[in-house]
Amino acid sequence: MSDIDRAVKASKYIESALVRMFSASGKGLHEKVASVEKKLPVHLVKRIRYIATIRNKVIHDDSYRKMDDRAAFKSAVKLVKKELKKMERPSGMGWKIWFLLLMLLLVAAGFMALYFEWVEW
Repeated sequence: MSDIDRAVKASKYIESALVRMFSASGKGLHEKVASVEKKLPVHLVKRIRYIATIRNKVIHDDSYRKMDDRAAFKSAVKLVKKELKKMERPSGMGWKIWFLLLMLLLVAAGFMALYFEWVEW
């Protein structure tokens, strides 16, 4: 995979995660992270800005032919993805908890109805 492909794929993933999870706005990754900076840990913002800077250099700077430190870029992307996945809410669990509570309530109501029918007041 070329440096351009690597940088673009990483940026697209992070941008879409920021939009989906935090309603980030802006044109590029720098603007999107700036729009939600207060919702993210400082170390994560720094890594995302690093990724955005490298991506911009690879895409726009003619003199920047390849990444200086590909391993550092890969490491930053891996850390950001891991942190974002940890921050994402587990999807679909909320309704299951409410459904379980409702079922328990209905069962309890059923037992109460049977109990009061057997006990004469």
